[in-house]
Amino acid sequence: MSSKIPVSVLIPAKNEEANLPACLTSLAVADEIFVVDSQSSDRSIEIAESYGAKVVQFNFNGSWPKKKNWSLENLPFRNEWVLIVDCDERITPESWAEIAEVIKNEECNGYYINRRVFFLGKWIRHGGKYPDWNLRLFKHQKGRYENLNTEDIPNTGDNEVHEHVILQGQVGYLKHDMLHEDFRDLYHWLERHNRYSNWEARVYFNLLSGKDNANTIGANLFGDAVQRKRFLKTVWVRLPFKPLLRFILFYILQRGFLDGKAGYIYGRLLSQYEYQIGVKLYELSSCGGQLNTANISESTSSTLSQEAG
Repeated sequence: MSSKIPVSVLIPAKNEEANLPACLTSLAVADEIFVVDSQSSDRSIEIAESYGAKVVQFNFNGSWPKKKNWSLENLPFRNEWVLIVDCDERITPESWAEIAEVIKNEECNGYYINRRVFFLGKWIRHGGKYPDWNLRLFKHQKGRYENLNTEDIPNTGDNEVHEHVILQGQVGYLKHDMLHEDFRDLYHWLERHNRYSNWEARVYFNLLSGKDNANTIGANLFGDAVQRKRFLKTVWVRLPFKPLLRFILFYILQRGFLDGKAGYIYGRLLSQYEYQIGVKLYELSSCGGQLNTANISESTSSTLSQEAG
């Protein structure tokens, strides 16, 4: 009798040689593991295959679908249940024991898993970072990631990061947490959030312009934790001084100061991230998504006139 748990794991990856060993080690009891790679140039593919994972290449068309939805549509999963895990995440033995039990339950088609986010070696327990519920375990035919109409914005990456799963049927919540810790340095955190801020600027723009949200989880003050968070975001995007407010909210009101030096640095970086979003939102709404385009024709005309003279 096999000791493997009948779950197919989906891991989106690109140049993740630093994180993959710990991630894959934590997934050893899974019946099947797919690493969906985006043409990594490091040892990611070699590492994934050494752990027995099936490596599939994803070639992004620059629009839709992105990596996770493409995988849910196209990969030949041999199990009904899929677990989506990022390279910088780990599934604990306690979580696996719980997963093995809940997938026998016919009442739910999916389960939220809570994440513990580690930063500079410290669990960021405050500042609104915990609990951090993510719908990651579900019957793969029942769920797809929402489309927030951001595909026209370049440099956001080929993977759904902050989009949520829309699931048919009832959902539950696991008791045990998953761990989130990136073993790479702060350069990669900043690089990643530079991409994320492009995406967030488009989300802000869509919220402010009242864009249709028919293909999303929706914003609902009285819904689940994720829908409530989305509702609060519709209020947040209209507030002034958001970089300052982001720091005050994280570090003071939500007691991020209790996480010490790591909490302070994280709060400052979130404030900087909020400023990046605001600047890119301005660029998007006032300059057609291109910096200084409003002055290009004038500058060109002026230069040509000077040269002619």
